[in-house]
Amino acid sequence: MSSSLDDVGTLYAQEHRRLERRAARRVGVANAADVVQDVFVAFWSRARDHIGCQASYLSRAIDYAAISHQRAERRRASLPLRITEEQYAAPVALPDQVAAARQDLERVVRTVAALPERTRQIFLLNRVHACSYDEIAAAFGLSYSTVEREIARALLACRDTLR
Repeated sequence: MSSSLDDVGTLYAQEHRRLERRAARRVGVANAADVVQDVFVAFWSRARDHIGCQASYLSRAIDYAAISHQRAERRRASLPLRITEEQYAAPVALPDQVAAARQDLERVVRTVAALPERTRQIFLLNRVHACSYDEIAAAFGLSYSTVEREIARALLACRDTLR
């Protein structure tokens, strides 16, 4: 049988029900059509290479695709059983970690409050209110690079505070 693109469509129309029944024996009726379609999509993309096609070739391809589908389903089904509680639960912060984080936050708040007025406003607009550099530059009548410099100054001050 020729494997031109027209012949692939004809072959699909003739064989898809038989191949779905074959695939259904391995992967179930619900997934059989997907397996057959996957094989035909792969076959269609190779049809330009003039691969000869016989019904036995398609049957074997369906068997292999069904096996691959079964393996993938088993992996997906076993994933929840392989995940440990530590992998999906957030780690519990220790009391000393919480206290240290609070102290760091207080230092950063004091540092931001001590920044020059314009630098503080620009920094807060960007980091707290999610304004872009362009929006801030337009609001203050500044250049983009000036906004970048002010944000950099604020970030450096915060970094120095945490060291």
